[in-house]
Amino acid sequence: MQSVSDSDPFDNDDNEFNFMNMFGSGDPNEMMASFMQMLGGGATGGGLGSATQIAVSIASGGATEPNVDPIERIALEQLIRVAELQIAEATGLRTSTDGPVTIAPVTKADWVRKSMQPLQPLLEKLASSMTQTPDDLSASGDPQMAMFEQLFASMRPMMVSMTTGSMVGHIATKALGTYDLPIPRAGTNELLVVVSNLTALGNEWSLDSDELKMWIALSEVAHHSVLSLPHVADKMNSLIGRYAAAFRNDPTSLNDSLSGLDMSGSDPSDFADLQKQLQEAFGDPSGLVNSMRSPEQEAILPEISALSAVVVGYVDHIMDSVGAGLISSYGQLTEAVRRRRVTTAESDRFVERLLGLELDQALYDRGSAFVDGIAELGGQAALTKLWESAESLPTPNEIGAPGLWLSRMEIDFDVDVDPAALDGLEEFLQEVEGSDDSTNPTPGEEE
Repeated sequence: MQSVSDSDPFDNDDNEFNFMNMFGSGDPNEMMASFMQMLGGGATGGGLGSATQIAVSIASGGATEPNVDPIERIALEQLIRVAELQIAEATGLRTSTDGPVTIAPVTKADWVRKSMQPLQPLLEKLASSMTQTPDDLSASGDPQMAMFEQLFASMRPMMVSMTTGSMVGHIATKALGTYDLPIPRAGTNELLVVVSNLTALGNEWSLDSDELKMWIALSEVAHHSVLSLPHVADKMNSLIGRYAAAFRNDPTSLNDSLSGLDMSGSDPSDFADLQKQLQEAFGDPSGLVNSMRSPEQEAILPEISALSAVVVGYVDHIMDSVGAGLISSYGQLTEAVRRRRVTTAESDRFVERLLGLELDQALYDRGSAFVDGIAELGGQAALTKLWESAESLPTPNEIGAPGLWLSRMEIDFDVDVDPAALDGLEEFLQEVEGSDDSTNPTPGEEE
């Protein structure tokens, strides 16, 4: 796909997705060739390659990024050892389950290449669910629906490659490390740090460069310690995989998007009008994806939210307990990073929602409240038990009530009760008892 545009599909004042930027706005023949090549990309193999190419082009802005300075690698390699010791001591967890942790300072394009491959199983499930034909539509016998069914099957792989590639590339333009999305990375203990993005954050907030590197090293190791646990990784991958595989394949949604297109014009001079029509039809791909959300996905979302909340809440808790003692400007650094992550543009949210993740402020607040509640009521031993087994992971109901989780885990805890509240309760019960006596006559007493 040599003719794919280097333009960011969100490169406009309103930060809205621009379908035409994916294929350029120059020669109509080249644009249509790229479009048709995407249609034939398939759900796997070539589809992933197309998505990666799109993502790299967007992440790098179509330019060759300078190589990372070797000094950055040396500095991060020294810090990663400190981070491992500190996180292991604070959590009681091993920082990895199958070998030493390494850290790699990378460019944005390198982050894309190293991130797309671990996501491949999820992307293949996503593509498969979006291109599978429903049985009732296949058996309908309606010629018009059959036509749209065929068009739908051809368009879905293109949409997967386009939307996934564009969103991953867009996220890479801002990603600081491996775990901007809390998705396990199977088969690797390599942590990634996007040096240019880290530098930009430091410049924006006037942060100390060395302390910012220490912060990101701690954060990456803390995430990895939890997400590399086999039962946590299996649970997260299973939930996201089930969600990605459960999109409702309904050709009528594509029919609705394409119903207004006027394909009668054959004169190349009319191609600009087709561009405009396509932009209007696909200007917001999230609308097409949302129209395909199924009841099965709605049922899975609370489970994904609960597991995501406890992971990010726990990492924040550990960072707060360790960071202040190592980093003099920890408060300023933490405010900058945490504000940045919850003020993400809608364009960055798309991949999250495509995989069932909703990393908004409410989720971080729920996670922090749960983990802080466990620590306050049950102590450090209770926090360690969070990651003991798959059965010890909190349920959606327990995320809002730490006491429920502690009770299920049979962990004793004390609940502080205000004595004044007890006095008020005693007076209330006495009033209730007196009221009952006055309204119920004693045996043998006439009314």
